[in-house]
Amino acid sequence: METSLLERINEARQSRQAVAVITDIATGHQQLVTPQTVLEGELATEVGKRFRSAKSGVVTVNDKETFIQVHVPSPRLLIIGAVHISQALVPMAQSCEFDITVIDPRTAFASEERFPGVDLLAEWPQEVLEERPLDAFTALVAVTHDPKIDDIPLQQALAANCFYIGALGSRKTHGKRLDRFAQAGISSADMERIHAPIGLDIGASSPAEIAVSVMAEIIATLRKGDAA
Repeated sequence: METSLLERINEARQSRQAVAVITDIATGHQQLVTPQTVLEGELATEVGKRFRSAKSGVVTVNDKETFIQVHVPSPRLLIIGAVHISQALVPMAQSCEFDITVIDPRTAFASEERFPGVDLLAEWPQEVLEERPLDAFTALVAVTHDPKIDDIPLQQALAANCFYIGALGSRKTHGKRLDRFAQAGISSADMERIHAPIGLDIGASSPAEIAVSVMAEIIATLRKGDAA
């Protein structure tokens, strides 16, 4: 591999950007692409699949064997709200190898006893996100049910193109949220990216069941895209 390609891959890793190296096995020709690179036909389809699955492999495209090597940042889960749902969601996300951060300015909720060994911050989310910016490989889950805490990080997640954005609340609650966001200048297309009511519709009722539905929806969105 050329030194220039290695340098670009390292730069992408440092900035949490996804890249892939496409190698024509017969000729050895290599091309570095990102999810935004315009490709055509079968190759575009195969590269898209590899970015979503985060798995490298050999594929046959136009009768040519091609090796697609993907470099994708590890997914992050940012949970706004140290509530019961979050307590159930954290170990599920850990078992799926997500990097997890829980943020809640309410110190009665954000305690080490409730979230042992977790990256837990008893601060306002907007202050944390100034130091830890969101990106396209971050899932943001807002579950405090308090607009003063949830609204700003949800809006920042939309601006950062987070791959998953979910918010707790009924359809009525979400309708009021959308009204506030419209007044803040958020477009309808952006607001449609918010998964609310949060989680897959599995009839969940308890905090643990809701956490299952949320984790399933996050994984489906990560691996299959919003169409899931």
